[in-house]
Amino acid sequence: MRSLLPIAVILTAAALTQSCNTSGCTDNQSALPLAGYYSSSSGAEISVADMSVRGEGAPGDSVLYGPGETRSEVYLPFRSNTDRTSWIFTYEPDEATSVSDRIDFTYTSTPHFASEECGAMYFYRITSVAHTSNLIDSVVITDSLITNVNEQRIRIYFRTADN
Repeated sequence: MRSLLPIAVILTAAALTQSCNTSGCTDNQSALPLAGYYSSSSGAEISVADMSVRGEGAPGDSVLYGPGETRSEVYLPFRSNTDRTSWIFTYEPDEATSVSDRIDFTYTSTPHFASEECGAMYFYRITSVAHTSNLIDSVVITDSLITNVNEQRIRIYFRTADN
């Protein structure tokens, strides 16, 4: 019996050490929808300057980025406690001009247990998309399932100068 006690202590210490290990977690532990910007006339990926993107109905209508940045894609986080998230895209080329579009995503959210080390996250299934059409021509969902894979699943097609 006494010879089993040191083995039990070693096994307990090993178990405690392993349970605190996070090396088994993947780099991306969040399911964040990634949207790319495209020209509606050419279909080519584009970079957009002078645009801000903010969440509607989020606390403080949080701004993801402002008009001073140039982007070709943006992460559009969904809220897990509701089935709809809306984003406002505002193009502001100068102080006198401002044009906005809104994209409404409707989805289901499903908790996904990654592992004991990594915990849980939500996966989303986009069920519908609606948008205004001032600058946005169309929104295409290339895959409706949003997981923690870092891949564009949403394509936003903007009307560009060559339209």
